[in-house]
Amino acid sequence: MSNTDSFIDEVNDEVRRDRLYAMLRRYGWIAILIVLLLVGGAAWREYARARDTAAAQETGDALLSALEAETPEARIAALDGVATGTPEAQALRIFLQASEAGANGNREEAAAMLDRVAGIEGLDPAYRTLAAFKALTQRAETMDPAARREAYREMATPGAMTRLLAEEQIALTHVEEGNPDEAIAVLRDILVDANVTSGLRQRATQLIVALGGTPEAEAAAE
Repeated sequence: MSNTDSFIDEVNDEVRRDRLYAMLRRYGWIAILIVLLLVGGAAWREYARARDTAAAQETGDALLSALEAETPEARIAALDGVATGTPEAQALRIFLQASEAGANGNREEAAAMLDRVAGIEGLDPAYRTLAAFKALTQRAETMDPAARREAYREMATPGAMTRLLAEEQIALTHVEEGNPDEAIAVLRDILVDANVTSGLRQRATQLIVALGGTPEAEAAAE
């Protein structure tokens, strides 16, 4: 390589360095800002996660403390005083209050409490579905079996989280009306469902036998 070529290369390198330094002086603050934003965002996420965890633990402790009251009425009142920072915590508080009311024989009061879950803004629909199901079961003694059956059928649609539990309740409405064959048919469908739990399978089997029927395996062999 000649001295001229070497000199040209050195000049080109120097020009590139000058351009790089000029770019850094002009736009370097953008890179620094991006780094600060990334670091700050990560720190904020960690802080928010820790804050939410602490708030959830505080709410849980307050709910448990409220349940230590001596009477159902006192526990319901104590629960009412627990501050809830999220829609889910608010729904949980209502579930606990309704459980206390129902266990104390105030089933309509419990159902009315559960009805309030539907009005909680920003709540996961799963909570509303569960609340509606539990409210319907609380009204079992005061609501006509046929009317309950229709309501349960709306909760027994494919994909619904309460589908099989609603089917179980539908079978029970047939029992109330003195139609054991209809009840057994519904219960057998539950037994062959791929998503049936062991507890529900056991209850369905026992009810079929109590109604004078046979579970699905024996029925298929008949």
